[in-house]
Amino acid sequence: MAKTHPLDGKLVTVVGGSGFLGDHVAQALLSRGARVRIASRHPQKAWRLKPLAQLGQLQFARCDATSPASAAAAVSGADAVVNLVGTFDGDLVTTIVDSAENLAKAAADAGCSAMVHVSAIGADADSPATYACAKAESEDAVRQAFPKATILRPSILFGEDDGFINMFAGLISLVPVLPVFAPDASIQPLSVEDAARAVVAALADPARHGGRTFEIAGPEAITMRALNERIARAQNRKRAFIDMPDGVSAFFAMVPGTPMNTDQWTLLKQGNRPSGQFPGIAELGVTPRPLGLFLDRWMIRYRKHGRFNEKLAS
Repeated sequence: MAKTHPLDGKLVTVVGGSGFLGDHVAQALLSRGARVRIASRHPQKAWRLKPLAQLGQLQFARCDATSPASAAAAVSGADAVVNLVGTFDGDLVTTIVDSAENLAKAAADAGCSAMVHVSAIGADADSPATYACAKAESEDAVRQAFPKATILRPSILFGEDDGFINMFAGLISLVPVLPVFAPDASIQPLSVEDAARAVVAALADPARHGGRTFEIAGPEAITMRALNERIARAQNRKRAFIDMPDGVSAFFAMVPGTPMNTDQWTLLKQGNRPSGQFPGIAELGVTPRPLGLFLDRWMIRYRKHGRFNEKLAS
């Protein structure tokens, strides 16, 4: 007889669940028999998950977690909570910190057995980046309200439908000469599916993982220049890359409408790798997979002539 997963039949509220990571967390939970409530300002963005759920296994709730009442309603009746609320735009303290505090208090009041709060590698109250400060403050707020919460600090997430690898891939497919910002910055990208598995592992065993902070990252470090070069090779394209001086990059990040703001530039420049001060993803029982395992297949759609490409595209 097959062993029942610890989350089988449990109701898990995934706040911010209509986004990139939320999509994969919900799928990972559904596949393990959990009942999932997607709570979001725009829950209709997650309706694509409906075909993946059994009858009654998936719920949707409109939620503004900056409101204590809305957070409490989203958490009501849940066995566990996942907080994925995060943004680089607007009032970061209100969005990131207040939401975390409201959800942690609501989870405690509702008697939830587990909570996972997704922060970020680089969370630091003394950082020049407001985003990093807000993430650090949100961790403190969660610890105060729900001491047994598990805090996950993921590195940059990649996936077939991400906004990171695909941003560079789109540019590389179109432009013969490209600038590289923070070319020597070292990142350790993590598969979004592996990040979702880490969330599930933490929820499934709060006695072991609760009250702890984990830095979760992929198995290989790569510089931004090397990443761009690997994407170009995977597209079978010859491209010239120009390393941009920090001053130019910083100015670019200040210009409205560009794909990178000042906080994102500051965090990219300092790199995105585990500090080594916290346990990693392996301690959650997850073996992360390298980007190289997926990159060639994902870049097919960016190649000239797609899957019929056999030699170098121009």
